[in-house]
Amino acid sequence: MSEIAATTVHEAYAFACMKCGYGWEQSYEIEHHVDVHGHAFVVYTADGERVPSPLSTPTCTNCGGHVVRIMRAGRVAGVQELLRKQRTPRAAEAAAKDRAVSTAATPVRHWRLSDLLHPFHRR
Repeated sequence: MSEIAATTVHEAYAFACMKCGYGWEQSYEIEHHVDVHGHAFVVYTADGERVPSPLSTPTCTNCGGHVVRIMRAGRVAGVQELLRKQRTPRAAEAAAKDRAVSTAATPVRHWRLSDLLHPFHRR
């Protein structure tokens, strides 16, 4: 074996494309390894597949742009909750059904940048 796995940690990040406004969150398993020569290296996997580091050159999954803002995971969830509470009860029910369908289909969450920034606009 040419490497020895030292530790694996789980991290999640939120991303927002500054070009098209698309947003998403992704969870990663970060495997810290040491090769036979004692050199440390890191392997990122997402959904069981090896991927490049999301911190080095993030790419928008919608438009392919490279001007992507990286945020702490879950931070966006608070903004989404505020938006949900501001809606009428009927709209909130429809949104809850949409979320249930989209969450059942994929664990990756998506949102629009304008939705994230709306609560911070001055009235």
